Amino acid sequence: MKAILFLIVIATSELLTMRPALAQNESHLVNLINTWRASPDDCGGSNVRPAPALNRHPALARVRIGPGSFPESALEQVGYYAGRAEVIHVGGAPDAEAALEAIRTRYCRTLLDRQLQDIGVARRGNEWTIVLARPAPPLVLPDQLEAGRTILALVNEARATARHCGSRYFHPARPVDWNDALAQAAREHSSDMAAHRRFSHRGSDDSEVAQRATRAGYRWRHIGENIAAGQTSAQEAVAGWLESPGHCANLMNPAFSEMGAGYAISRARMPGFAYWTQVFAMP
Repeated sequence: MKAILFLIVIATSELLTMRPALAQNESHLVNLINTWRASPDDCGGSNVRPAPALNRHPALARVRIGPGSFPESALEQVGYYAGRAEVIHVGGAPDAEAALEAIRTRYCRTLLDRQLQDIGVARRGNEWTIVLARPAPPLVLPDQLEAGRTILALVNEARATARHCGSRYFHPARPVDWNDALAQAAREHSSDMAAHRRFSHRGSDDSEVAQRATRAGYRWRHIGENIAAGQTSAQEAVAGWLESPGHCANLMNPAFSEMGAGYAISRARMPGFAYWTQVFAMP
């Protein structure tokens, strides 16, 4: 699964919700950072250029990050879905000017990063936390036919080469052919997982892959299924299956001669979360 990139510059014990009494100081720090971005001075001895102003985003000031917590989950909990985020924590700064002075030199490259668009500041006494982020772009995938063709080509490319799937060795296997009924079963299961935000081989109606293939009109002799979630491309989904011993064994199984695949996107989690299904069989 492709991971969202996060960088915590300094870990902090907790980021607390902004209190009204401190809101003005926190807003002032945002203004100071944007003023500095517009006309930065030296940054580690290298020439720097001005950067656009950061947008103040209230959700980034509400995020809580405790020991052992994951930034991805913390940001999602406050409704911000980040493609990239950086967190800076500074202590012992009595006001916004002191906070900027403490981070301006040490973290100038982070503060001037033109890829970061949003900012949120939280303060607790003399401790400040600055979150800079870029929202994740909407998930866009090719149509089902193109995605299926890509998966089929990658599967047959993998089957053409001997490999280990965990501790099991597999000789090269004959290519599999595309089957529309298996693709229908795969798409329906992906849609079911997306609709219920449930990652499982068992469907919401308690069905298994054999039943779903039969419902799609496929008479099978051998059958198997791979599922995946969170991958943002067909290439990434196949790569993940090949890295997993059990999924890899299905993909390399010489008993299978046909295949179908499909995906579905859940928009409950922005920018979208994809569920993938791949069904192998022999008729």
